[in-house]
Amino acid sequence: MLLWTPRVFGIAISIFLGLFAMDAFNGTKPLPAKLADFVIHASPAWVTLAIVTVSWHREWIGGLAFLGLGVAYAVLVSNRPDWILVISGPLFIGGSLFMWNWRHHDQLHAGQRG
Repeated sequence: MLLWTPRVFGIAISIFLGLFAMDAFNGTKPLPAKLADFVIHASPAWVTLAIVTVSWHREWIGGLAFLGLGVAYAVLVSNRPDWILVISGPLFIGGSLFMWNWRHHDQLHAGQRG
């Protein structure tokens, strides 16, 4: 279970961030403009999903990337502590899980060998 927790949590973060992209379809803009807005708003979800993919066997990458994204977002919106909690909080948790997983890599992967 501990082996899969950071990976599943990272995918959940990606889905969570992807939900924010759905607001691009509100309003009266024409559909091509809405689709362009959707692609832009969905990019954080694709980035986090790419991080999970790269980190699947290299947990330290996911740890550093998620922690770095959490810090970067907190710095960018430093005047909105509620946003920091909602966005950076899960990124910090995901980064911590990946780092913990990396630290215990040999123990967690021992059951999968031979």
